[in-house]
Amino acid sequence: MADALKIGIAGLGTVGASLVKILTTRSNMLTVACGRPIEVTAVSARDRSRDRGIDTSRMQWFDDSVDLARSADIEVFVELMGGAGDPAYSAVKAALSRGLHVVTANKALLARHGVELAALAEEKGVILNFEAAVAGGIPVIKALRESLTGNTVSRVYGIMNGTCNYILTRMEKEGLTFEACLKEAQRLGYAEADPAFDIEGNDTAHKLSILTTLAFGTQIAADDIYLEGITNISLEDIRAAADLGYRIKLLGVAQKTVTGIEQRVHPTMVPQDSVIAQVDGVTNAVAIESDVLGELLMVGPGAGGNATASAVMGDIADIAKARPGAQLVPSLGRPARQLEAYKRGEMQSHEGGYFIRLTVQDRTGVFASVATRMAENAISLESIVQRPKVHDDKAAQQTIILVTHATTEQSVRQAVAAIETEGYLIGKAQVIRIERPKSA
Repeated sequence: MADALKIGIAGLGTVGASLVKILTTRSNMLTVACGRPIEVTAVSARDRSRDRGIDTSRMQWFDDSVDLARSADIEVFVELMGGAGDPAYSAVKAALSRGLHVVTANKALLARHGVELAALAEEKGVILNFEAAVAGGIPVIKALRESLTGNTVSRVYGIMNGTCNYILTRMEKEGLTFEACLKEAQRLGYAEADPAFDIEGNDTAHKLSILTTLAFGTQIAADDIYLEGITNISLEDIRAAADLGYRIKLLGVAQKTVTGIEQRVHPTMVPQDSVIAQVDGVTNAVAIESDVLGELLMVGPGAGGNATASAVMGDIADIAKARPGAQLVPSLGRPARQLEAYKRGEMQSHEGGYFIRLTVQDRTGVFASVATRMAENAISLESIVQRPKVHDDKAAQQTIILVTHATTEQSVRQAVAAIETEGYLIGKAQVIRIERPKSA
């Protein structure tokens, strides 16, 4: 049997501790499956005294993760610290420069430095694996990088943030406000004390940018994504969606068009009977549409210690099984230096159209004005619903809900902008795209 594969782990939080437990309690199983033992010989974390429920007494301890990467007696460096910058960036770069294989769960690092790190891995002839960086335990990276070779991918989309999906699910099923659901998510550990990165869509954007590169062979472009979070989604939107036969999900969508690559993250209405609409709570789902296979939809746990550790363990096992001298699969699906320049495509027409909610003053001519502004921008309406009048201390108001046929983002935004100049709109217009997945 081959010698043990020695690994070093930087970061012993929830995921790191879960990984050590898996490697310890299932060592015999892993040895048989991988053809060689796997041993954790070095670790790095900020606090040596913290009880993590694991025994690190036989492991070499480094206070500095970069020192671990540079000098530990290991073959694989596992980065579980997070963050786009240091120490994660310097530690991973040091490990690759030294000729170590690297496994990371760090989507922020890859979104910013992925192409550079992939090029360095290829130069050194080592593996850079990152299955856990997108959708937790769902093997979407391997599917795009290896399993779908020979397919031409046209679109990738999905629910990639458990925090947002949990909040939207609770709002719908229990009639709770966004603020109440967020507070509960924080109490349960699904949301950070500062939840902005999740609820404003940035986490999903980082993951989407990685999938875009794997799907379409372009440079990673995390800063070139149309981005909306869920902070403006109200119970009124949730209820209106239900009345119309939809559920609201935060989706990341990437598709290739004649003008370039369209990347967008935003709340979306999906039909209640579609598969993706049934994905609730902290669960993730990713769909890949291609010419040969059709649509592949993968659903599973998108976060948490065990789910993420499982994906990391799969990456380590692939390294353990790799034959010396064998041709390595490029980290980003194709050689980093052959990735095409990213070209942002224009926002296309959406077959599902748009949901537009307007709270307006209850006065003569408002309804006709709204219809006129839509017609001026060549927007065909599928349905118009007027909600019952509501009286506050100032004036009577009513809600108008419009559902459009397929139209462009520009047309909708121009129509809404024109309505905003009329003087009867109360607050902001709510605009939510409607998607009808092929799996509906």
